Amino acid sequence: MVAKVPKKILSRQHEITSDFLKEVDKHLDDIIQGRALDMYEIRDIADIMHIHPTHLSNTIKLTTGKSPCSFFEARIMDIAKFMLRETNTPVAQIAAKLTFDPSNFTKFFKRFEGVTPKQYREETFTSSLVHLFSSSLVHLFIIHLLYGCLSKYQ
Repeated sequence: MVAKVPKKILSRQHEITSDFLKEVDKHLDDIIQGRALDMYEIRDIADIMHIHPTHLSNTIKLTTGKSPCSFFEARIMDIAKFMLRETNTPVAQIAAKLTFDPSNFTKFFKRFEGVTPKQYREETFTSSLVHLFSSSLVHLFIIHLLYGCLSKYQ
């Protein structure tokens, strides 16, 4: 028979997980805003939370099924993809802002996205143009249809 885990312990595990995710977001915001220069490691966040790094890692894994690093990596990828999509900032500058050297950033990015940052930017730019162009054509077609319908009644 499996012993039931007390609700108090489950609640604390979820509290630790929630606090960890908030610290990850806060730290990455500090990195982007230039308020922090070095990327934290799990032990740094554990220190902030006043718990042992092993306890933090085990708790995150237990409550989410994922390692703490996977949350850092996912958030870094979200930020990188946003910057590549929405800004003209050179890839090397994005890498530096995220505390990578350009070569390691490209390897990191490709491992998760399957393409290099440059390829990602080009693909998202091209797909944006295609979407914009197709939307414009649809609007022109609708205007043409409406004009044709209205001209019958004049």
